[in-house]
Amino acid sequence: MKNYYTHTYRCHHAIGFEKDYIEQAIDQGFTTLGFSDHAPWHYDSSFKPFMRMDETDIDDYIFTLRELRETYKDRIDIKIGFEAEYFEDKMDWMKEVINRYHIDYLILGNHYDGSDEDGRYYGMPPQDLSSVTRYCDQVIKGMETGLFSYVAHPDVIYYDQHDQRQLAQLERLCHKSKELDIPLEFNMLGYLHHRHYPSTPYLKMVREIGNKMIVGCDAHEASAIDGKKMKDVIDRLKQEGFILTDEISFLQ
Repeated sequence: MKNYYTHTYRCHHAIGFEKDYIEQAIDQGFTTLGFSDHAPWHYDSSFKPFMRMDETDIDDYIFTLRELRETYKDRIDIKIGFEAEYFEDKMDWMKEVINRYHIDYLILGNHYDGSDEDGRYYGMPPQDLSSVTRYCDQVIKGMETGLFSYVAHPDVIYYDQHDQRQLAQLERLCHKSKELDIPLEFNMLGYLHHRHYPSTPYLKMVREIGNKMIVGCDAHEASAIDGKKMKDVIDRLKQEGFILTDEISFLQ
């Protein structure tokens, strides 16, 4: 099994050290563990993020994971990435970070309308048609950059599941994912904690459109890397006709 969706304490809402996650993954039978903490961004203002690592944390994040990758190289494959939004005005800066630190991959996890500096969180109700449209536009533009390996919790947007206009926007996102051959995620955190995602209409679209689906732990603590629970979900999704993958594209 492989999981590419793992956070660290640097994002201010995950707990435990990298070694804890790695030991847990080995114990649970994982062959690959990717770290994808919430990406830092460069802000021109004095804004300090509260749900992502600070720009000054990058060196320690990369150095720590490179050392652990070497330490555990005979037991598990460690990948180093970020979960990042598509913030149009900041993407050149992110490309510089990718090249400077030789980042393995990015996961597209779009959380804010605009940015977290001044934007509204997409995962809170209510969201109207215009915000759902903007969310889907952002995700599609992110996919079109070619920088992202897959889309995390595509239905994190708190959409009205009975509004056909909003459903049409999410369907547009799924069709673009299919066209670009970019997997969409089944998010274990949302599933196990009974959040509003993964949502029934989203799953129905993914199955009918034939998107590739990847299962991600979205681990904010080591115990979330649970091999049995992931295997149970993967087996059920396969039985229900979803196209599952655990392979992603890498940047380097």
